[in-house]
Amino acid sequence: MQTRIKKNFDILSKLEESTVIPFVSGGDPDVKQSTEILKSFAKNGARIIECGFNWNAPVSDGDPIQNSSYRALKNGAYIEKVFEIIKEFRKDYKEQAIILMGYYNVCLKFGEDNFLKECKNVGVDGLIISDLPFPENIPFVIKCRNIGISFVQLIAPTTSNERIAKINEYADEMVYYISMLGVTGSALKNSPEDIQKKYLEIKKLCSGNKRTVIGFGITQDVIKKFKNVDGLVVGSQICKTIEKNIENGQNSAVVEVSKLYKALLNEL
Repeated sequence: MQTRIKKNFDILSKLEESTVIPFVSGGDPDVKQSTEILKSFAKNGARIIECGFNWNAPVSDGDPIQNSSYRALKNGAYIEKVFEIIKEFRKDYKEQAIILMGYYNVCLKFGEDNFLKECKNVGVDGLIISDLPFPENIPFVIKCRNIGISFVQLIAPTTSNERIAKINEYADEMVYYISMLGVTGSALKNSPEDIQKKYLEIKKLCSGNKRTVIGFGITQDVIKKFKNVDGLVVGSQICKTIEKNIENGQNSAVVEVSKLYKALLNEL
């Protein structure tokens, strides 16, 4: 399998560059601005973008992303609207990789096969399902592979090397290292040095040219503390920026998020 995820990581590797992967909840603060925010990421150099599909019980997330998801749902951004946002994004941006992140109940309600078919139709490259861990996710991983969508496996700080090796068999182009126990939006609990040590262990165990990204607790203040990583995921800081600018005019959130993403890239 080779989606735009691998293609973009290959480009970054040739350039000897890392990347910041931005996350935003689809439909926050509204459908129009959410679409423009995704486009602003691409315009400012993002090669891989995460977009959340919303659920009313996002148990892996802290307040910033929970609030973001609730705002989107309040504005009617259920999964159908998120698919529309991705479809609109793809009219202008064909090369960037899009990863949808969310919870399994949404897939079940939509119907697994229908969900994956629509992901493929609108141009989704990969999926992160926060509450569908290995090995329970194996049947869904196989369905993803059959349709040509990467399933991004999650690895925690407490995951043993033996378990990582098993997860590797069902990992596709990218694995996601959760830097700490807890929810998104928390300050880093482990030192960047300890996180990077575990990161290097994961890289050795995940064979097959898989790329490893680090998420949870990643903000502009800590990006420079990580060296020679494939990618860093920033979500909560972006969601906070949207929340702060909702009342400041129609396009304020788009403008400020765009500024933030440029600043994040500059920290690499």
